[in-house]
Amino acid sequence: MIGMAGTSGGRPSIYPALLYADATAAIKQLTEAFGFTELAVYEGEDGLVSHAELVQGNGAVMLGSKGTGSAYDKVMKDAGPAGVYVVVDDVDAHHRRAVAHGAEILMPPTDQDYGSRDYMARDAEGNVWSFGTYAPEIRA
Repeated sequence: MIGMAGTSGGRPSIYPALLYADATAAIKQLTEAFGFTELAVYEGEDGLVSHAELVQGNGAVMLGSKGTGSAYDKVMKDAGPAGVYVVVDDVDAHHRRAVAHGAEILMPPTDQDYGSRDYMARDAEGNVWSFGTYAPEIRA
């Protein structure tokens, strides 16, 4: 898959968690434009996404629908958009995919002073996604 970095498998210890007014559309954009893979999607009887997990490389993001009435939904009610950084191997190919699927590009692929190549895009509900080659090593 284009943009996969690192090894697959294992369990990340940090998962960004986002809520969307239209979680189904968000899942579509994240998988089609940004190359995520659905790991799990759970819908309530009302058709809202109560919980979803999408994978990119060896990381994952959790998301769901706004308006479910869950405890998380209640505390996140007035939260603004979030920013998430995702490591990808081929920034330019990933960027081309995002553009082909109509993603709003905030910064084209750019070489950074610290050695990374990054680009930024905004999803349909205002969250900022940065994709790049910078992958700090985490030492135990």
